[in-house]
Amino acid sequence: MSASEKPVYQFVFLRHGESLGNAQSRWQGQSDYPLTEKGRAQASALAERWKSENEKFDLILSSPLGRARETAEIIASKLDLKVEFDNIWLERAIGEMEGLTAEEVRQKPRPPYTTPYDPIGGDGEGDWALYLRAGQALHNLLRRPAGSYLIVSHGGLLNQLMNAITGVAPHVDPSGVRFRFENTAFARVLYFPYQHRWAIDAVNDHAHLKNLDSGQVEVKHGTV
Repeated sequence: MSASEKPVYQFVFLRHGESLGNAQSRWQGQSDYPLTEKGRAQASALAERWKSENEKFDLILSSPLGRARETAEIIASKLDLKVEFDNIWLERAIGEMEGLTAEEVRQKPRPPYTTPYDPIGGDGEGDWALYLRAGQALHNLLRRPAGSYLIVSHGGLLNQLMNAITGVAPHVDPSGVRFRFENTAFARVLYFPYQHRWAIDAVNDHAHLKNLDSGQVEVKHGTV
């Protein structure tokens, strides 16, 4: 970048491909589940899309959990990129709910009222704790040189990251804004530090999944 050019950051925040936990409707939290064959096909389809669009990234940053790690590695291998793993991109810790199915979680007793400061699942991260971690992750990104970064993470953490960017504090009981991130869907966000201006170009972009749904991309079935 020349001295006359003003720095610009591009962040692409990507949720991992379908995992075994997703396929079984489990609350995964920080438990480790591998990708399914469908999840691998989703990541490959996205990588091929970006390759055809001549998308460029300087670096991939990823959660070390298997479902995110494998998604990042599939994309990295096709786009010839380096991957850096960091625990700050882990999914929310959800305590005793980890590994339970959605139905099992619904059957658990719930307090009559919760605040963003309360932990979830006994000793998991409440909304405020997750928001603070997401804010620190964002701060860490902005300490890097201006450039184009792909971040592979999880729906819970990415939601609070988008809240940190847009200035939406956690709500109570729980309510408020939610950003949709389907498997291998991404948000594209630009940051102009010389103006302190954010521009959200895309949210839940998953156009590459249309080919999977129409059967144009082969999904191999088998054990995981």
